[in-house]
Amino acid sequence: MANPTQPNVGFTPERESATPEKNPIPLPPNFVPSAPGFSPPKLPSQQDQASSRSVKTPNVLSPANGVTTGSSVPHLSIPPGPPVFTSPVRPASVPFRTSPASPQPVAFSSVSSLPTSTSSSPLQFSNGSFDLQHQLSDSIDDNVPVGESSFVLFSARKVLKQKKQANVPSLGFGALVSPGREVSMGPQVIQRDPHRCQSCGAYANIYCNILLGSGQWQCVICRKLNGSDGEYIAHSKEDLRRFLELSSTMFDYAQNENKRPGFVPVSDSRMSAPIVLVIDECLDEPHLHHLQSSLHAFVDSLPPTTRLGIVLYGRTVSVYDLSEESMASADVLPGEKSPSQESLKALIYGTGIYLSPMHASLAVAHSIFSSLRAYKLNIAEASRDRCLGTAVEVALAIIQGPSADLSRGVVKRSGGNSRIIVCAGGPNTYGPGSVPHSFSHPNYPYREKIAIKWMENLGREAHRHNTIIDVLCAGTCPVRVPILHPLAKASGGVFVLHDDFGEAFGVNLQRASARSAGSHGLLELRTSDNIVITQVIGPGEESHVDTHETFKNDTALYIQMLSVEETQSFSLSMETEGDIKSDFVFFQFAIQYSNVYQADVSRVITVRLPTVDSISAYLESVQDEVASVLIAKRTLLRAINHSDAIDMRKTIDERIKDIALKFGSQLPKSKLHSFPKELALLPELLFHLRRGPLLGSIIGHEDERSVLRNLFLNASFDLSLRMVAPRCLMHREGGTFEELPAYDLAMQSDAAVVLDHGTDVFIWLGAELAADEGRSAAALAACRTLAEELTECRFPAPRILAFKEGSSQARYFVSRLIPAHKDPPYEQEARFPQLRSLTSEQRTKLKASFVHFDDPSFCEWMRSLKVVPPQPS
Repeated sequence: MANPTQPNVGFTPERESATPEKNPIPLPPNFVPSAPGFSPPKLPSQQDQASSRSVKTPNVLSPANGVTTGSSVPHLSIPPGPPVFTSPVRPASVPFRTSPASPQPVAFSSVSSLPTSTSSSPLQFSNGSFDLQHQLSDSIDDNVPVGESSFVLFSARKVLKQKKQANVPSLGFGALVSPGREVSMGPQVIQRDPHRCQSCGAYANIYCNILLGSGQWQCVICRKLNGSDGEYIAHSKEDLRRFLELSSTMFDYAQNENKRPGFVPVSDSRMSAPIVLVIDECLDEPHLHHLQSSLHAFVDSLPPTTRLGIVLYGRTVSVYDLSEESMASADVLPGEKSPSQESLKALIYGTGIYLSPMHASLAVAHSIFSSLRAYKLNIAEASRDRCLGTAVEVALAIIQGPSADLSRGVVKRSGGNSRIIVCAGGPNTYGPGSVPHSFSHPNYPYREKIAIKWMENLGREAHRHNTIIDVLCAGTCPVRVPILHPLAKASGGVFVLHDDFGEAFGVNLQRASARSAGSHGLLELRTSDNIVITQVIGPGEESHVDTHETFKNDTALYIQMLSVEETQSFSLSMETEGDIKSDFVFFQFAIQYSNVYQADVSRVITVRLPTVDSISAYLESVQDEVASVLIAKRTLLRAINHSDAIDMRKTIDERIKDIALKFGSQLPKSKLHSFPKELALLPELLFHLRRGPLLGSIIGHEDERSVLRNLFLNASFDLSLRMVAPRCLMHREGGTFEELPAYDLAMQSDAAVVLDHGTDVFIWLGAELAADEGRSAAALAACRTLAEELTECRFPAPRILAFKEGSSQARYFVSRLIPAHKDPPYEQEARFPQLRSLTSEQRTKLKASFVHFDDPSFCEWMRSLKVVPPQPS
């Protein structure tokens, strides 16, 4: 059973005929369903022509990679997360070029290398003595717009036919699904009811075979024939292209109240989803000063139609009246217990205005923030009374408004999720959901258990009312993450820790409010050909939907999504229950949700992958970066505490050895195995995972590691990849940047280096460069501009830290780089080609700058596992 404080849970639906094979890599345990994410686009892997070292990057699935699913009962585990950089920096301000290793996704051609027709192996249907085979048209899959399958990233672009070969858990097969990703190609919306398979519930799609004479279509999931009410009757398959679902791998079915194509009720929708700030008033002067600056900037950034509410909490709850222009006026409620219905009615039906559009209340909001005062009593931060739970209850009541007492049992439909943003500087120590000030309290374990459950229930109550709660914490006082995190998790929100209430906090405050969120999300997963989903990790929980009255053989896995946001992804692990005989397998993902414009949307994504017998062909199709992220999420799901994280490092070691054993080759007259050359990038990515902040010892406090873990499990592909392996960019003369492998050999004294590690971005200035004031200032400015551009859409926004070589803060930078300085020169040059451009004097100076320690290099680690590291491609 999953720890209740963890936001991500692994679901493993029971299967009747699944017999796991023995393997040295332990499979993740089954977890009880709970809530948690989302994933980015799938990009094609190409060689970086400008570099001496190529890096596989995920490929966007093209039309030839259709999707279908019809699987047995799958397994699920679930996490929200931030967006990530997927394209080169805008050249306007910082010219950008890549070199040796470039994990950056690459744009791809619309021409797919995968077969685009099923004519080579047509399916046969017999109806008495009449053969329908020759009446079936080929699937309409020739010209699919680029990027439509960026919602789904597979760990490999091909599937092995043999069950024993395909189900090797050390490598595994799976996909990252990003249900909330925005449509970049323009609106592709169908405003009518979809055609669905009457047997399994799958949607008609581009890969369906069509009987042109009768309009019947064959389901790619279960192979059954279905009628189309005559809509698909046509003279040729070209005539069918007018149906969007038969000409595109991704499309939306949408309906709104007005039934008018293209109707978007902007004013109504955006104004119906307010934001309420719940602010800790027990802050010392320095923290309060930073918080006030962030709050002033926040309200200035809000659109004029956004409705805002302001609630403060300490020992009492203060609800500010936004109708008072001349002074900061608030109604005060006691914080020691949940507010009574009578007190809430008196508040809501009173004369005050507690939610007001910014165009009418901007000046009032500024006066309220300016009136805040620092905590005056001489009490330690952790011991101050904070009734956070009561404050959130009051904020929920304000959002529900006067009709709250009339809406029991009724799902109210707003134009999107309302949002409560908690700005906390310490733990909840007063009122409902609170814990004692001191861990040494005799009843602390019991009180903590009760508080966790209460917070989770409050989060679920918020979710029922379409309200997301984001908890943004800052300062040096421990906030008791295990108690507050369930509040954010259960509502579909995020929990973020900050060093202070300064720049990063302010940016996250703005991005939290600006990110759009759909509601009532339901994800349907279907697979064909005995492929089953064994586990799901993401921001949701398994939902038991009874569709058998409509679809008699519906084997889809349904996931209730806590919110539908672009910064989230679901990680799917899959297996085959038997050998695959067909040339293609299909996966279909259907996401039903209500968007911010009050439209009911059903987004359908269908992917087709070819099957192969050759292990070499399969390994060539593996997307190293996607595979590493899937492995990392499965591993982190089990790393609940620091002790587990240490065990998971050993699991990474065993995984590398098993992949080499199963897919590599043994060296002659040796016990060593060579790692498969097709997966050249994978072991280095896993080495970064093993020693980085997710599993390594870089982060000291367990609360920080827990928050980082939970964020990672829900994060999009881009952010997840950066959190696993940092991206290293060296500043060059003229303001350009060269991308290099994240090795300590990049720490050259005459250079400036940017290291993007997802939740942190570091700018390192070499000592020689720092001594030249003019050059260092220009390099620092260019590096900061690059860092801001790399992370301008990322949520949560990362810390951006700058420091000089030799400073105490430089250890944050050094600890995240692979220590390659101990490797022999030939290996250094092979894996870090930029060294060849240095003079012998520069190389001698670089070598002398390193402090030797026991941490192994990548090559030393691989050899310690009796595995020969692959040569960089």
